[in-house]
Amino acid sequence: MSDFDLDDLRNELSEFALPEKKVGRSPREERIVAGFEEIQRFVEDHGRTPKHGEDCDIFERLYAVRLDRLRSQDDCRELLVALDHQGLLSGADAFAAAPVETMDEDELLAELEGLAGDADITQLRHVRPSAEKRAAEEIANREPCDDFDQFKPLFDRVRQDLKVGVRETRKIDNSENSLADIKPGALFIVGGQIAVVVEEEKSFVTEYNRTDRRLRVIYDNKTQSNVLARSLQKALYRDGAARRITELSAGPLFAEVINEEDLASGTIYVLRSKSVHPLVAANREVLHKIGVTGGDVVRRVANAKLDPTFLMAEVEIVATYTLFNINRTKLENLIHRIFDPARLDIEIKDRFGNPVVPREWFLVPLFVIDDAVERIRSGDITGCIYDPKEAKLVDFTRK
Repeated sequence: MSDFDLDDLRNELSEFALPEKKVGRSPREERIVAGFEEIQRFVEDHGRTPKHGEDCDIFERLYAVRLDRLRSQDDCRELLVALDHQGLLSGADAFAAAPVETMDEDELLAELEGLAGDADITQLRHVRPSAEKRAAEEIANREPCDDFDQFKPLFDRVRQDLKVGVRETRKIDNSENSLADIKPGALFIVGGQIAVVVEEEKSFVTEYNRTDRRLRVIYDNKTQSNVLARSLQKALYRDGAARRITELSAGPLFAEVINEEDLASGTIYVLRSKSVHPLVAANREVLHKIGVTGGDVVRRVANAKLDPTFLMAEVEIVATYTLFNINRTKLENLIHRIFDPARLDIEIKDRFGNPVVPREWFLVPLFVIDDAVERIRSGDITGCIYDPKEAKLVDFTRK
């Protein structure tokens, strides 16, 4: 047997050697990488780095704090630099800088209703799925509303208002999603349901020196929740389909002083029928037709006895209100919505014998119509509805 030099033998066998086993990441490193990947996904989805500040979503604030820590620790930077295709660790990316977050990661996690987490960098983890679920639980954890019948007319009216255009839905803009706007009477669409805030408790200060208050919110699927205002605010922001339902508004209608630039655009008229129909005769003093016209009222009613809209009878003009710079159709829809509970249910025959059901006659006293006009003029008509039992306008959002 020939003698082999050991070095030569080692070199000959080296190509058959098994590759050295790479040491895997430690649990701490895995958590750091997972946390960094969440930040990267945020940047991919939003086109910017996460920002600090109370106006931002809590998850975004958490990511902003996390990114600051990763940038500040050399071992984290060394671990992640090969993964940093967006240049996030250097801070030299093209995204705008943001003010420093005053709350640390631990406090932000505490806002998510007890999601445990040490503020240390070793506690970085996938928090979004469970955090979103936990933050949404208070919204989703609803109970049956035992007195829903009291609020059902409200939801019916809101749907009708949206249909005729006297209310609108507007996308929730986080910059306009003010906590002050979440108050009794406010209407939203959240989680696919119309929701109305009906009650609020006294404000209190949280352990992080932030004001909050508990609300009673009724939903149109016959449920309710006692939710914190900040929780509802966050739910509205996170729900991409969430909408704010606008208040009833017809604009500045009846200014005390008419300016030269104001253009007369129509008249609200109130009529009383001279029909001998038994139902009309029995309620003549409180039965009124309320309409809006852009023309002359006298000319409008000239042929009343031939028009089923006027009950096929002569009418008396009992009140008129000139209006300015207003959408007449929306105003008329608003007025009819307010007095809908007192709408006259009657069927008459036109001159050809065809049955007609007039829709603009209401069993409501004239002084209540005057009150409605004043409320429209002052902008205080929001939430009002006519209550036939009390013979007055009431605020259905505070019943």
